[in-house]
Amino acid sequence: MIINAENLILGRMSTVIAKKALLGESIDVVNAEKAVIVGNKVNILENYLNKIRRGDTMYGPYFPRTPDRLVRRAIRGMLPHKQEKGKSAFKRIRCYIGVPEDLKDKKLETIDNAKLSKRHINYMTVKELSKYMGAKNYGS
Repeated sequence: MIINAENLILGRMSTVIAKKALLGESIDVVNAEKAVIVGNKVNILENYLNKIRRGDTMYGPYFPRTPDRLVRRAIRGMLPHKQEKGKSAFKRIRCYIGVPEDLKDKKLETIDNAKLSKRHINYMTVKELSKYMGAKNYGS
């Protein structure tokens, strides 16, 4: 299954992907930088920067900064990643910035109940968040 993350809310998308991965499906997420996080921009940035500061530069935990890794980490949060079924499900999930060449000709799916609607006024894309956090590669 290939999911286009463009204009999908990160948390809602992550829950659906996690459930499908636990059922044994292999999932590729493309356009990860175009997923959105709903909320006040200041609060979102403060929350993610606190997560980065919690880690020690020598010993971790390390928090990702690139969009594909941020999306993958959000999906991991929805999985029981310390159990064997969660570990195997997490291995079946791949996230990409943009659309890779080998997936261009395939059908991209979307998640209807995770789409951004007109009532969501305050939001921020994962690309903007990644850029602010200091990622070197945050998509084009």
